Amino acid sequence: MQNKRLGNSDMVLSPLGIGAWAIGGAGWAFSWSSQDDRDSVKAIHAALDAGMNWIDTAAVYGLGHSEEVVAQALNNYSGKRPFVFTKCGRNWNQERQIQKDLRPASIRQECEDSLRRLQVETIDLYQIHWPEPDEAVEEGWATLAALQLEGKVRWIGVSNFNVQQLKRVQAIAPVTSLQPPYSLVRPEVELETLPYTAQNDIGVLAYSPMGSGLLTGAMSHERVANLAQDDWRVRNPHFQEPLLSRNLKIAEKLAEIGLGHDRTAGEIALAWVLHQRAITAAIVGVRTAEQVAGICGALEFRLSEEEIGEINSFRKTLT
Repeated sequence: MQNKRLGNSDMVLSPLGIGAWAIGGAGWAFSWSSQDDRDSVKAIHAALDAGMNWIDTAAVYGLGHSEEVVAQALNNYSGKRPFVFTKCGRNWNQERQIQKDLRPASIRQECEDSLRRLQVETIDLYQIHWPEPDEAVEEGWATLAALQLEGKVRWIGVSNFNVQQLKRVQAIAPVTSLQPPYSLVRPEVELETLPYTAQNDIGVLAYSPMGSGLLTGAMSHERVANLAQDDWRVRNPHFQEPLLSRNLKIAEKLAEIGLGHDRTAGEIALAWVLHQRAITAAIVGVRTAEQVAGICGALEFRLSEEEIGEINSFRKTLT
């Protein structure tokens, strides 16, 4: 397994980490619809048993519920404890409406709430979830730097920042990591962002590396049409035409390549992401232990340069 150090930290991460977005369950704006907590715990345990050594969640996932499920899973796990990452900058009111807030007092309260829900004394990596509102990015980042000095968090990073925003916060304190979307259906960060992170020793945790399920080989037009109405993906342009048909054709190509290696389309999609040298590791959302079995091969499997070229050439024919 090709583990990598994350940016300027002392954490050496497995190529895949556990994504805890979907296990937040239903009842909030960016839900993946209903989720059984028992399945979530089994999925986390299966991923840890497979060799993943970190888990990424956020306060806003399930409006606190994801962090609680993560704590439950880790407290009931007998193996080595993984690194635990979470995020801030999103809170919610009594009506469960999500608010963008990077003010110091809000972030400090979020940190205390996350520590309580996760049942930990220190968060391994604390990240600003979104650079919103943009004018508050500096004071939000300065607050994370202060929390690091106070020992509340070990390392600090950001998510969804562009290069200019990275430069602004770097002037205040070093950035350990960036978490951007990166996949065959969303490769935009290749142009400017990944070269910048590589030059500045900023680790990169790619999220949605399988296109939120589009590249797993299990998605189809019919399945997309039957997604629950409280599944956020029904509003995502990548799950609508004309992008949907293009994305499913990419998944078919990945499945074709996977046949020659006895690998799933999802594992090929992950191997494509991990082939990019600027990527430290990829976040894989898992909801069941069975899903883990369909992706954990990507912890070790890698594509050849010829196969990477074949995939890239095929993608270009669809644009």
